[in-house]
Amino acid sequence: MSWQRKDEEMLVPHPEFNNSNNNNDAIAPMEATVGRQETVSTAENRPIIEDPPTSKFTWTIEHFSRLNVRKHYSEYFIVGGYKWRILVFPKGNNVDQLSMYLDVADSSILPYGWSRYAHFSLAIVNQIHPKYTIRKETQHQFNARESDWGFTSFMPLLDLYDSAKGYLVNDTLVVEAEVTVQRVLDYWTYDSKKETGFVGLKNQGATCYMNSLLQTLYHMPYFRKAVYHMPTTENDAPSNSIPLALQSLFYKLQYSDTSVSTKDLTKSFGWDTYDSFMQHDVQELNRVLCEKLEDKMKGTAVEGTIQQLFEGHHMNYIECINVDYKSTRKESFYDLQLDVKGCRDVYASFDKYVEVEKLEGDNKYHAENYGLQEAQKGVLFIDFPPVLQLQLKRFEYDFMRDMMVKINDRYEFPLQLDLDRESGRYLSPDADRSVRNLYTLHSVLVHSGGVHGGHYYAFIRPTLSDQWYKFDDERVTKEETKRALEEQYGGEEELPQTNPGFNNTPFKFTKYSNAYMLVYVRESDKDKIICNVDEKDIAEHLRVRLKKEQEEKEQKRKEKAEAHLYTIIKVARDEDLTNQIGKDIYFDLVDHEKVRTFRIQKQISFTSFKEDVAKEFGIPVQFQRFWLWAKRQNHTYRPNRPLTTLEESQSVGYLRESSNKAHVAELKLFLEVENGPDLRVLPPPEKTKEDILLFFKLYDPEKEELRYVGRSFVRASGKPSEIITKLNAMAGFPPNEEIDLFEEIKFEPNVMCELIEKRISFRASQLEDGDIICFQKALTSDEEMYRYPDVPSFLEYVHNRQVVHFRRLDKPKEDDFCLELSKLYTYDDVVERVAQQLGLADPSKIRLTSHNCYSQQPKPQPIKYRSVDHLSDMLLHYNQTSDILYYEVLDIPLPELEGLKTLKVAFHHATKDEVSVHSIRLPKQSTVGDVINELKGKVELSNPNADLRLLEVFYHKIYKIFPLNEKIENINDQYWTLRAEEIPEEEKNLGPQDRLIHVYHFTRDASQNHMVQNFGEPFFLVIHEGETLADVKERIKKKLQVPDEEFSKWNFAFLSLGRPDYLQDSDIVSTRFQKRDVYGAWEQYLGLEHNDSAPKKAHQGNQNRHTFEKPVKIYN
Repeated sequence: MSWQRKDEEMLVPHPEFNNSNNNNDAIAPMEATVGRQETVSTAENRPIIEDPPTSKFTWTIEHFSRLNVRKHYSEYFIVGGYKWRILVFPKGNNVDQLSMYLDVADSSILPYGWSRYAHFSLAIVNQIHPKYTIRKETQHQFNARESDWGFTSFMPLLDLYDSAKGYLVNDTLVVEAEVTVQRVLDYWTYDSKKETGFVGLKNQGATCYMNSLLQTLYHMPYFRKAVYHMPTTENDAPSNSIPLALQSLFYKLQYSDTSVSTKDLTKSFGWDTYDSFMQHDVQELNRVLCEKLEDKMKGTAVEGTIQQLFEGHHMNYIECINVDYKSTRKESFYDLQLDVKGCRDVYASFDKYVEVEKLEGDNKYHAENYGLQEAQKGVLFIDFPPVLQLQLKRFEYDFMRDMMVKINDRYEFPLQLDLDRESGRYLSPDADRSVRNLYTLHSVLVHSGGVHGGHYYAFIRPTLSDQWYKFDDERVTKEETKRALEEQYGGEEELPQTNPGFNNTPFKFTKYSNAYMLVYVRESDKDKIICNVDEKDIAEHLRVRLKKEQEEKEQKRKEKAEAHLYTIIKVARDEDLTNQIGKDIYFDLVDHEKVRTFRIQKQISFTSFKEDVAKEFGIPVQFQRFWLWAKRQNHTYRPNRPLTTLEESQSVGYLRESSNKAHVAELKLFLEVENGPDLRVLPPPEKTKEDILLFFKLYDPEKEELRYVGRSFVRASGKPSEIITKLNAMAGFPPNEEIDLFEEIKFEPNVMCELIEKRISFRASQLEDGDIICFQKALTSDEEMYRYPDVPSFLEYVHNRQVVHFRRLDKPKEDDFCLELSKLYTYDDVVERVAQQLGLADPSKIRLTSHNCYSQQPKPQPIKYRSVDHLSDMLLHYNQTSDILYYEVLDIPLPELEGLKTLKVAFHHATKDEVSVHSIRLPKQSTVGDVINELKGKVELSNPNADLRLLEVFYHKIYKIFPLNEKIENINDQYWTLRAEEIPEEEKNLGPQDRLIHVYHFTRDASQNHMVQNFGEPFFLVIHEGETLADVKERIKKKLQVPDEEFSKWNFAFLSLGRPDYLQDSDIVSTRFQKRDVYGAWEQYLGLEHNDSAPKKAHQGNQNRHTFEKPVKIYN
C-alpha cells in the first residue's frame, strides 16, 4: 500500500474490526466524509455560539517501538471545559497503518444524552524536516455511541518506522493535537423565534420541498400583502379555501412564536395524507400554486399581482441570412430554466440561453415566399420581471443509462446579477433600455440528496440585508453569506492539503447539497417588494379568528405546562347514562370523554372538591356518594366500590395516585344520588357487603331500541324474581308483566350476554357491584316478526354493524350512498344489499373494489367473486380498517366475466384518418387470432378479405407483432396500447431483398440537450433493394397525405439507440437496416423529424418510463 495515498484515510470511529471487515476502508471514508457534509442533523448544520475555545496539546511518546499494547492513550487535556485524550494503535487497527483518534476521556461517566462538537487536527511531527509533518483534520459530533473519531489509516507503518524519514527519532514519536470545541445549541431547546425573529414550518412527512417554497414566497412582503387582501369571509373554512388557508399560514408565520402546520393548506389543495408523504417537484408546485392564486385573484383588488411580480417576456426569432425575412414570436415566462451541465455560472447559462443556432444544410429554414434558407434562430429578452425566479436544471435524463440523474456539478451564482452586461447582450431590440436590470439575490433553495429523494431547505435574506437565514422545516437559524452562496455551488470538495511535502492525491468527494432554485429581486423594485406588512393589511374577521386560535393554543399550552399541578376528575351521573346509552354507546355504561370534567389542584382535599360538585350540580355535599370505576379483566369498565370516609379526607392528588393502579392521569368517579318519590334528593342508603349495586337497560325488539332505565341495590341472597315488579315500574310495564333478564358480560372481542335464571340468587349468578342487567318483555311465539328478537341478538348486531360508504369506481372521490351492514355479512349479502339500493335485479353484476387507506384510492385489483368470507375482510387494508367500498355495475355477471379476458384495442382504419377503440371480451384461453376475428365484426374494413394484425405500441414505438396463436391471458393492455390494423398488400408479397422497417416521428428538444423525443403514430414500411431516400420519401408523403409545403420542412434520419444519422435524398435506405427483424429492432428505425403539431394529451396509464415523480395537482 503506497504511503503517499491520502485517499485511504478514514474519518471513522475506531471500532476494532475483525478480519472480515478489513475491506471496509475504501467505503468508510466516503461514508464518513459525505455524512459529515450532508446529514441534516449533524452539528455543522446547527447554530453555534461565537468564539469557540481552542487548545493545542503535544504528546511525546518515548520507546515507541517497544510499546507492547494494542491501544495506547495519552494523558487527558482540557478544552472547553471537557476532558480529551489521544488514542493510538501503534501497530495499526487491523491495517498496516498507524491508527489515531481523538477520544472523550470521561465518556463512561458522563450523563445520559451527552453530546459535544469539535473541529480538530492530529499530527505526527517530522523531527528532521518539520515541513513534512503529517497533519490531518476533521470535525465530529461526539456522543455516547461515537465517543472517539479520527483516522484508521493515518500514515503507513513502513514510513513511520523508517528512521530516515524523520518521524521516529531516537525511538521517540511526537504527536500534536489542536482541538476547537464549539458549543452547539440543543435542537430540542432551540427557539427559532427568540434567536432569529422568524418561525419555521412543520414537515407533514415529505413536505420540506413545499416548506422551502412557502417561506420564499412569504418573505416577499408584496406577495404576502396581496394574499392578505384576497377576499375571504368568516364562513370560509381554511381546509376548503386556498386563499384563507394561505392567509392563515402567513399570519401565523408573522405572529406565532412556534413552528406552523401546513395541514390546512394541503387540505385546501385537495391533497390527502398520501400526497403529503409523496415528494413532488418544487418547480412544478411553484407554477401550479401561482396559477391557482392568479385564477383566484381575478375580479379582486389584487388581480394581476402574480404577473406584476413574476412575469417577464422573451422573443423567439428566426432571421434569414441571405434574404430579408425575419419571424418573431413573443412569449411570457414566470420562471426561467437554466442549464447547469456545461455551465460554470449563471452568466454562462444566460449566454447559452441566448446562443444563436444556425439553420443550414439539411436543417435550413423554410421561409415564406423564399423557400429553404440559411437562418439564425435564437431567443432574446424583451423584459425581465421584478422578481426573477431561476430554476436550475439539476435533474436530467441520462439516455445512456435510461434513468434520471442529478447534476451535482459546481455552478456559481452571484450576490448581484447584472443582466444588462456587455451592452445588454441578452436584450431584444424592443427592450426598454431605461430599465436597469440589476438584481440582488433574495433566496437560495437547496436540494440535498439524490435523484430519488432527499431534503429541501432555503437560505433567505428577508430584508436583503447582509444577514442570511436558513429555513429548514421547523428550524430557522442565522447563517453567514458563505453558507448561502459558496457552499451551495455543488461540485467536489477535497479535504485540506495536510501534507504538502509529498506528492499525495487529495481526497475528494461530491457535494450532494446544492442550489436548485434562485430568486433575485430587481434593485429598482426592492423598496416596493420588501414593503411593510402589518395588521391593518389583514381582514378583521381573519384577525379575530386567528387571535382566538392563538389564545386557545396558548391556553392549551399553559394547561399542559401546569398539568403536573392538577388532577383531572371526570364525574359520571345517571343523567349521562340516560343521555348516552342507546345513542352514543350500547355497551358498558358511559363514555367518560363526554361527562363533566373538573380540573382541581392536587393538594385540594376531596371534601373541598365535593363543594365544587355541589355548586355545579346543585346537590348538597351530604347527599353525594362517589364510586370508583375499575377496569375488569374482560376489558369492561364498571363502578367498583364507594369511596371510604378516610379516602374522602385525602387530597385529590393522593386519591388519584392511590386508587389508580394503571397510573392514568385522570380520576374517574360515578356520583350516586338518591331521589325520593317527589324527586327530592335523599341521603344515600347505607351499603353493606350484602348489598349489590346493579344497573338496568331496557330493550324493545319492535323499535330495536336499548335505553338506560335506572339502577338499584339488591340483596346478594335475593333472587331476580323478587325485583320483577320494581323493574316493570322502571320500564313502565304493568306490575305482573313477564320479563326476561340477561347479564351483559362483555363485548370484546365477542359479545357475551347470557340469560339470568330468575329463581336462583344474585350471588349464585355471580352478580356483583357495577354489573349490568338488560331486560325485555318475555318472548312469545311471534318473535319471528322481529329482526333481533332478544337482547343478545341485538347486541351482536350492534357490535358488528358497520356503516359503509359506497362510491362509484369511476368517481372515487365522491360518496354515492351509505348502507348500514354487518361485518359478518358474506360476499353475497353485501352485493345483494348494494343491488337493492341500485334497483338492480341481478346482484352478481355488482363488482366491488376495496379501499387503499394509504393512497386514499381504490385498490388496483377488484374483489374477486366470493373470494372473501365477510364484509370485515373487504374493509381491511393491512392493519387498518376502512369504511369505503367502490362499486361498478357490469353488463354480465361477475363469475362469467372472471372467466373472460377484456382487451382494449385501438383500430386504425387503412384509408381514413380514423381510430376507433373497442373492448374485446373473450374466454381467457382464446388466442390473438380470436381477437382479430371478433374485431372484424366490429370495424369497417377497406375490403372484406383484408387481413388484420395486432401490435404492441409503447411510447410511440412498435415493440411487437403478436403471433395469431398467442394466448391472450397474459397480454397486458394497462400500460401500453394494443393497436390493430390491416396488413398492406405490399407487405404480404415481400421480395427476397425487401425489408420491413419501423418508421417513427421524432423531434429534438433544445431544452433537453437535443434529446430525441418520439411522438405520433409509428408504422411499418417496406423498402426495396437499391431504393433511394427520395423514392421512400415520396411513398411516405403519399401514405401520410402530408401537404408539399409542410413535407419540405421534414428531415429524415436513420436512428440507432436514439442517435440520428441524417440521410440525403441520394442515400440507399436499405443499406442502413439489418437483414431481418431481431429483438430490439424498434431501436433501429427511419425517423421523420418535424414539429409535433398535434395537441398535447395526457398519456393514458404509464406511458412514460422516465417519470420519477408524481405530478403536482391542486384540486380545488
